[in-house]
Amino acid sequence: MTGGIRFENGRAYEHMMGKWSRLVGEDFLSWMAPAPGLDWLDIGCGNGAFTELLGERCAPKSLVGVDPSEAQLDYARSRRIPDARFEQCGAMALPFADASFDAAVMALVLFFVSDPARGVEEMTRVVKPGGTVCAYVWDALEPGGFPLSMMQEELKSLATMPILPPRADISPARALAQLWLEAGLVEVKIATFVVSRTFQDFDDFWSTVEIALRMGDSTRELPSEKRTELRDRLVQRLPTQGDGSLVHTARANAVVGKVRQ
Repeated sequence: MTGGIRFENGRAYEHMMGKWSRLVGEDFLSWMAPAPGLDWLDIGCGNGAFTELLGERCAPKSLVGVDPSEAQLDYARSRRIPDARFEQCGAMALPFADASFDAAVMALVLFFVSDPARGVEEMTRVVKPGGTVCAYVWDALEPGGFPLSMMQEELKSLATMPILPPRADISPARALAQLWLEAGLVEVKIATFVVSRTFQDFDDFWSTVEIALRMGDSTRELPSEKRTELRDRLVQRLPTQGDGSLVHTARANAVVGKVRQ
């Protein structure tokens, strides 16, 4: 599902991206304001960062998380989220009957699905008539959209292929809306959220860059001299505050729709 980006370490993913996902997820759920007591499916749940937020914020009747990575699922299970269970599967072949859930979500996932239209079709299939199908992704193709967009830009300057989701083309809000409409969903709405994350210092931020580099096929073996140059360039671009901390922003696009009754 990831096409050149491998997510196999739940703890590392939590530091690099899980915290970011929760920041967007808070705004996303406030915008959607889902009713309590729903049967939820979290597709591509990874290490359970957003699944945990669903459990905390939405008082679900039931909560199922699915992901192709068993290592990520192990971390998700370690969260001990009440009323949640986790299963291993991909997004384009969900092992559930039609109309099994009240709501299905993909949090920072859809642009990793090789056929996003098929992924949305599967989401729609397993949700009951009148139920909710929703997602959010980083605004990956626009400056400042991805939390590590500066890293991406500097990798290009170093003649290294940047790490991008394989279907980053669906990350604009209008592209998400089109996917939802083509799937036959109704009451489609889109939104954009800008979130900020505070890092203790540059080293704290750099640790997320190193995790990202290890996850990418094109960057895993980045020579030490290029890694050092990348760090130096990012130091220059990311000023710290008086206490040494660093505040960084990112932007995500979201979409929600209903299954036709």
